[in-house]
Amino acid sequence: MTTAERTFPPYISDERSSLEGWLDFHRATLAAKCAGLDDQQLREASVPPSMMTLLGLVRHMAEVERAWFRNVFAGDTTAEPLYYTDEDPDGDFRVSATDTWDEAHAAWQTQIAAARDIVQGRSLDDVSTGRRHRDGAQVDLRWIYVHMIEEYARHNGHADFLRERIDGATGS
Repeated sequence: MTTAERTFPPYISDERSSLEGWLDFHRATLAAKCAGLDDQQLREASVPPSMMTLLGLVRHMAEVERAWFRNVFAGDTTAEPLYYTDEDPDGDFRVSATDTWDEAHAAWQTQIAAARDIVQGRSLDDVSTGRRHRDGAQVDLRWIYVHMIEEYARHNGHADFLRERIDGATGS
């Protein structure tokens, strides 16, 4: 498996470069937490009854990228969920013995590429054409960047514990 190089965001930069830098840093951090593990290890849950796995986190972040950039910011109503349904809202986290890194990683990278295309040339002040699913609010691109950084940071903390439980690896 290959992962993107992890680069710290610039120490001195404009707001957009800082936000994009931190988001890319956290994307690469999740990939790094999964590096070197096989599919069985990536499907290993932390502590029963939790079903949280590294593979589930990657699938979840593919969903989060899709939802915030495609559905909310771009208003793309055709971008259907990848893993969950109304009947199984935790489907992104629920992995089976046949779910693989190759598939989940490809889906995640596709959603990241779509997100980058959507925001290209857009201002941080631009307001979404779609709406938040919970309350119907519109948000600006700045809010989405900050939320995505928070989402990745929180789940990268989970990934730290998952990885340590699998093979003892720790670190940033």
